[in-house]
Amino acid sequence: MVNNTNWSIDNVHSEIAFKVKHMMISTVTGHFEDFEATAKTDGDNFNNVIINFSAKTASINTKNKDRDAHLKSDDFFNSEKFPEMKFVSKSFDGEHLIGDLTIRDVTKEITLDADFNGIAVDPYGQTKAGFEITGQLNRKDFNLTWSEVTEAGSIVVSDKVKLVVDVQFIKQA
Repeated sequence: MVNNTNWSIDNVHSEIAFKVKHMMISTVTGHFEDFEATAKTDGDNFNNVIINFSAKTASINTKNKDRDAHLKSDDFFNSEKFPEMKFVSKSFDGEHLIGDLTIRDVTKEITLDADFNGIAVDPYGQTKAGFEITGQLNRKDFNLTWSEVTEAGSIVVSDKVKLVVDVQFIKQA
């Protein structure tokens, strides 16, 4: 594959979100506000696209300043020491996006479900491509190990984290 067409993420039309159980009775949703991604394809063919993604861990937003501060601390992301999380794809077969995810100082291969929603030209003449990507990971696999148990025995934060990623790429001239 040549991979000679470059695409960059359209941040205005993209969201990098996650969901995690809180006390095993409710779900907290958060997202990263500062992220970048590029894609390399063979023309407009996204089979085996090469995607490079990074997000600033300090840009985490769960709509609660105290919780966000805790997530930025060494109990979780340690944003000061590990300012970015990264994903580099290895393969895409039209349904599964496989790549290496790095959080903190740990890199692991993950497989994500990926729906390629196609390509369209917007009213300004820009060619765009859209994906809906979902998956899950165990946060403890990436040294996000903080854990507490309530008096009633409920786990405060689940180990399982669901990823919900909606991205739109813009074809570069």
